[in-house]
Amino acid sequence: MAATGKVIAITGASSGIGEAAAKALAAAGARIVIGARRTDRLQRLASEIEEAGGTVRHRALDVTDRDDVAAFARFAQSEFGRLDVMINNAGVMPLSPLAALKVDEWDRMVDVNIKGVLYGVAAALPLMEAQGSGQIVNLSSIGGHRVSPTAAVYCATKFAVRAISDGLRQETDRIRVTVISPGTTTSELADSISDDIAREEMRGFRAVQIPAEAIAASILFAVSQPDDVDVSEIVVRPTASPH
Repeated sequence: MAATGKVIAITGASSGIGEAAAKALAAAGARIVIGARRTDRLQRLASEIEEAGGTVRHRALDVTDRDDVAAFARFAQSEFGRLDVMINNAGVMPLSPLAALKVDEWDRMVDVNIKGVLYGVAAALPLMEAQGSGQIVNLSSIGGHRVSPTAAVYCATKFAVRAISDGLRQETDRIRVTVISPGTTTSELADSISDDIAREEMRGFRAVQIPAEAIAASILFAVSQPDDVDVSEIVVRPTASPH
């Protein structure tokens, strides 16, 4: 198993799982390209990776902009000559009861969590097909396996990520497709919850968490397998998780 030398692009890399994955994969010898809206954090992360001896490039990225995601994938290819793995990690989670009618937040989740993943697939797939190999890693959630109150729309987006991923897996015999479904993980996702009811419920839900590095380790495992081995889906949750 090895990630050494692979060119790996990661969306939503400025914090949480994306940041942890960038560090873990770079430490394993991969060449990393990180993207996010918060360029100051990207620059800091890139400096940390380089100081640790890793190879990294960074670029501002808005996953809701199809052209920007395509340019991000091309940037990775232009910097390193190929794109071996695309990790569609960017996500938002502004939970609320449906009756709260926070339609703008629903739209945002659809734009980032579903369309952002689709744009990542659309950007990476032609490059990978042309080179004859590649892997797409999509971040879903345990919310993509089980629906909870206040999380209907969020869960719907994560169910969609699993459906898109499995459809792509069945349509290609050259591109590996992996879905990672984290349980409660240390991240900034819950910071976007504006609804008081949902915020209070999530406080209890997230009482038991695992570090983002645990999810990064599962990503490293999946991308390090031989080319003829496709780790299709991994669920990673706290041992004490009740969900």
